[in-house]
Amino acid sequence: MCHVIVTCRSMLWTLLSIVTAFGELIAFMSTDWLVGFPRTPDAVFSPHGATAAGEAYRPTLGIYGRCIKLPHLKRGILCGPYAIHFGEIASGFWQATSIFLAAGILLLCAVAFISVFTMCFQSIMKKSIFNVCGLLQGIAGLFLILGLMLYPAGWGSDKVQLYCGPDAAPYRAGLCSMGWAFYTAMGGTVLTFICAVFSAQAEIATSSDKVQEEIEEGKSLICLL
Repeated sequence: MCHVIVTCRSMLWTLLSIVTAFGELIAFMSTDWLVGFPRTPDAVFSPHGATAAGEAYRPTLGIYGRCIKLPHLKRGILCGPYAIHFGEIASGFWQATSIFLAAGILLLCAVAFISVFTMCFQSIMKKSIFNVCGLLQGIAGLFLILGLMLYPAGWGSDKVQLYCGPDAAPYRAGLCSMGWAFYTAMGGTVLTFICAVFSAQAEIATSSDKVQEEIEEGKSLICLL
C-alpha cells in the first residue's frame, strides 16, 4: 500500500531541489555571464571600445552564447549561440566548464524529478531515497564547483577580449563585469550543498515515530508539520 507522507521538512527539501535545478539550468543557458564594455551597434568591434556615434549598449557573453546589437537592427538585441559545435566554444577551459556544469545540472534535474515522488516512495532497493538523492546532490555540487573554478581561466581567450578589452586575462575580467547568470550559478551551487545536507532532515521527518503511528492506524495520507 502506498502511504503519502508529507512533512514540512520533506516538502521544503523538494521545493529547494526543484528551485536549485531550475536556477542552475537557466544560468547555464543564459548569455549574461559577462557584461562587456559600452559600445554602439555600428562601432568597429575592437577591444578599444566604440568608434562611432550612436546609443551605447553593453553586449553580453555566455559560455556558448552572446547578445549583441547589429547596425541593421533598429531596435532590439540579437541573442543566440556563437558556438554551433562544441569545439567552437571560446576556450578549452570553457569547454571543460560546460561538461562539469552539464553533468551537475543533469544530476540536479534527476533529483528534482525523483523528489516529487518521495511523498509516496521513501526507499529504493532498501535504501533511503532521501539519502541517495542527498548523495547525488553532493556529487552535483562538486561538479558545479569545478565548473565555476575553471570558468574564469578562460577569460584570456580572443573571444572574451573582444567583449572585455585587451586587459582580459585568466581570472581577470578586464573591462567586463559579472552578469546575473554567474551569480545565479554560484548561488545555486550553495543551495545544492544545502539541499544535500537537508535531505537527511527530510529522511528523519518521514521516518519519525509520529509517522509510524499514523501508518499503524491505517492512514494512507499523512501530513505532519
